[in-house]
Amino acid sequence: MLPFSRIVQHVIQKLLCSLYPLMLNDVERRCETLPSLLQVPNEFDIDREHSGDCFMTSEYAKEIFDYLKRREEKFLLRDYMQKQPDLNQDMRGILVDWMVEVQENFELNHETLYLAVKLTDHYLSSTVAMRESLQLIGSTSMLIASKFEERCPPCIDDFLYICDDAYKREELISMEVNILQALNFDINIPVAYRFLRRYARCVQADMETLTLARYVCELSLMELEMVPERASCLASACLLLALIMKELGGWTRSLQYHAGYTVSDLSPLVRKLYSMLALPADDKLKAVRNKYSHKVFFEVAKTPLPTVQALEGALK
Repeated sequence: MLPFSRIVQHVIQKLLCSLYPLMLNDVERRCETLPSLLQVPNEFDIDREHSGDCFMTSEYAKEIFDYLKRREEKFLLRDYMQKQPDLNQDMRGILVDWMVEVQENFELNHETLYLAVKLTDHYLSSTVAMRESLQLIGSTSMLIASKFEERCPPCIDDFLYICDDAYKREELISMEVNILQALNFDINIPVAYRFLRRYARCVQADMETLTLARYVCELSLMELEMVPERASCLASACLLLALIMKELGGWTRSLQYHAGYTVSDLSPLVRKLYSMLALPADDKLKAVRNKYSHKVFFEVAKTPLPTVQALEGALK
């Protein structure tokens, strides 16, 4: 006998299939009367192929991402480590490296990882923490992010297990409350990964190029100096660097239209990311490099860097 959840899912799917023709007609009707404010010039319309898909709401895609960019203003952070007498940036890097491993082991969405790191940084920016509680903060942030992003999030016991039972159930639940209160329960924080996937469509980037940009973006999670960067700007810079590394051209007019950044806006951050990639690998932070050295991820971690001259030429 099928589990109750599978039965409910099957019923919902049948209902949606029966309603789809009606919904499609409604979408087409709304597209015809779309306000001029939401209309995208044809040369920049990257959602045309999904115009008949009611699940994609392509007519609102640009407005949705513009809204996410506006929300970034609420979640801007500064370097908070000087407020943490018992912590340092190396400890934070090791924690994020461990969170990457957790994301892999639980097969969680990448959005979950990015949101969890954001939650961790926001909590640490407002609350003094001891090093003994750092893993508790990271695992609890993963729990909250999983509840927000995943269809079937891991349970509390799973997160206690990955911490080698170093914490009690009550401690994790208490930390969950503390983190949520620190953010005033507003955890829909814009993350770079979501912007990156969107902007990659502007240049019809293949999966290997997108994966390379994801590698750069995920590696930047370890860096404390990247914490103040806007998610949309970080995603744009990672994509631009990936395009340069793959010799696929530079920043296009379509990318500038959708991302809202020019090459001159992105150049300082691209140079920082380039320097980050050029540094020797840290033996303590292996998770991201090992992950993207696998064939599943096209071994993009082994992609050679362009020369400084080639980089500067592409940024002109």
